[in-house]
Amino acid sequence: MALIGKEIGDFNVQAFADGQFSAITKQDVLGKWGVFVFYPADFTFVCPTELGDLADIHDSFKEIGCEIYSVSTDTHFVHKAWHDASDTIKKIKYFMLADPTHALSKDFDVLIPEAGLALRGTFIVNPEGKIVAYEINDLGIGRNASELLRKVQAAQFVAEHGDQVCPAKWKPGEKTLKPSLDLIGKL
Repeated sequence: MALIGKEIGDFNVQAFADGQFSAITKQDVLGKWGVFVFYPADFTFVCPTELGDLADIHDSFKEIGCEIYSVSTDTHFVHKAWHDASDTIKKIKYFMLADPTHALSKDFDVLIPEAGLALRGTFIVNPEGKIVAYEINDLGIGRNASELLRKVQAAQFVAEHGDQVCPAKWKPGEKTLKPSLDLIGKL
């Protein structure tokens, strides 16, 4: 089932960020752009490379009004332990959401039930709480934070300029396409 346009479900999860535990709900996410980055588990091999990549450009996401939420099926206590043990994870300033009940992993359709882990799913959520872009990878395929930032910028541009679309490799300031109004209504 395609998830484009799906409104994220209500949730209330524990999170770890900036040395603190807090509760994060759907209401906290609404009103700004968000990126949910699901990964299988803390203390693994590919995950820290991805989360570190996101941490390195987190400020660029914040500058465009977008918050990052990394999500695994670990608890917030495990997130803190990983943070305390890893120099790469210590760089993270965004929210690390805990999903031990699998509520978020099920809602975003990335749960591997027999393993109790999430696939590598990346979801761009608009301020209304609807998914506008997503990508799901197998466990061994890492993602690129710079490309994710570009996709968020393209989604924001399309949301603001509904009569224009972004071609492949588009970046802010580059030329967009303006298809006929008949075609836009059918997209």
